[in-house]
Amino acid sequence: MANQKDVRRIASSLPGAREAEGRFAFSVENKGKEKSFLWVWLERLEPKKPREPRPDVIAVRVRDQGEKAALLAADPDTFFTEPHYDGFPAVLVRLRAVRMPLLRKLIVEAWQCQAPAALVKDGAGSQRIRHRPRRSPRGPQSTSYPSSVQKRARQRQPPDGRRRT
Repeated sequence: MANQKDVRRIASSLPGAREAEGRFAFSVENKGKEKSFLWVWLERLEPKKPREPRPDVIAVRVRDQGEKAALLAADPDTFFTEPHYDGFPAVLVRLRAVRMPLLRKLIVEAWQCQAPAALVKDGAGSQRIRHRPRRSPRGPQSTSYPSSVQKRARQRQPPDGRRRT
């Protein structure tokens, strides 16, 4: 079971990563702008009321909608989304359900989505961070997540191979 302390330790170890002041969020500078790659989920408890931070859930950037769909289909106990994130490349992660190796992989890949290419390349040597693999046109099974996650994603697809939405 992971917690915000684990998330902070992993995210802070990445080159150029910065924690926001006053809230639990991390970003990296890219072309003069701060690009967020991880933040605490702000849940809307009541309509038209301010959102409340949920320290047991984080939002992490993903490469694209295909990767998001694969994660959501593979493990709904760990990953979920809400209408606020429709069309946005991020997935919500329940910290109590995610294992540390997968959490580290999610955070590193979220950072890689936002960091400048030169920083990712430099960070690969010093932090032992692997570059993002190229995506094949085969769909969810082409992600770089552990085989157990990939297997569950394949099992949940309809027989005709189309992705569920």
